[in-house]
Amino acid sequence: MLTIRNVTMNDLPDLLIIEHLCFPIEEAATEEAFKQRIQLIPDSFFVAEECGVIVGLVNGPVIEKEFITDDLFEEIKPNPASGGHQTVLGVAVTPHFQTRGVATALLAHLEKEAISRNRESITLTCKEDLIRFYENLGYKNRGVSKSEHGGVQWYNLNKKLR
Repeated sequence: MLTIRNVTMNDLPDLLIIEHLCFPIEEAATEEAFKQRIQLIPDSFFVAEECGVIVGLVNGPVIEKEFITDDLFEEIKPNPASGGHQTVLGVAVTPHFQTRGVATALLAHLEKEAISRNRESITLTCKEDLIRFYENLGYKNRGVSKSEHGGVQWYNLNKKLR
């Protein structure tokens, strides 16, 4: 059975493995970035476990602007208690568990938490091949992002929560 919980620093080794299985090195979060996220935003960093083994993750800080900017991949701040826009800097599922609803469950959990904290929206960037996945979850495609993260083209997507 899939369980979703807040991240802890003990999860770091597993998170790095999953991240590097799912993203090219230019796009993957670094160990330092994960440490910073675990320390500063554990309230919006969740892991999915199956039989006690981490199989996926979702994380992102809460920001004031409507869309993600590249500086967030380098430095973030603790989340405000309420309001703002919940970002998704990363959602990753180990390949063996992909297409089993893990990413959808993680995003639903993040959304539930964001609603409970009165966030305005959830905002993310994704590559073109994932736009339909997010649209099926209620996200709207807002066009090409200004992001240059990893040297690829990203699209801004968001989902209004209130």
